[in-house]
Amino acid sequence: MGKRDELIARYAEDLRIKCGIEPDMDLLTKVTIGCGPAIYDADAAIVAGSQPGELETVKDKFLVKKLGLRDGPELMEAIHAVIETYGKSERNKYRAVIYYMLTRHFGKEKIYG
Repeated sequence: MGKRDELIARYAEDLRIKCGIEPDMDLLTKVTIGCGPAIYDADAAIVAGSQPGELETVKDKFLVKKLGLRDGPELMEAIHAVIETYGKSERNKYRAVIYYMLTRHFGKEKIYG
């Protein structure tokens, strides 16, 4: 099993155990690949849920740019809802897991073909 496969398995475990979501493994794999090399960098692989600047980056770079959503208050509300689902006290909120949940939240699975 390669490093990426190990990370995908870890993300799937977080979705199941911490978020109570049974992941679509095909979509999770595509979202993880879409994160690029960030998944291999300990700092970049994590979303700092308590830092407003980090949440703005998720909104601007992922929701608006990648998913093609129109900027509005519902985007930040969705990010906060996903962070709440993951667990505010959860220290390691993986970017791929957050992106996966946001993709599902907005019904944008087709972006990943």
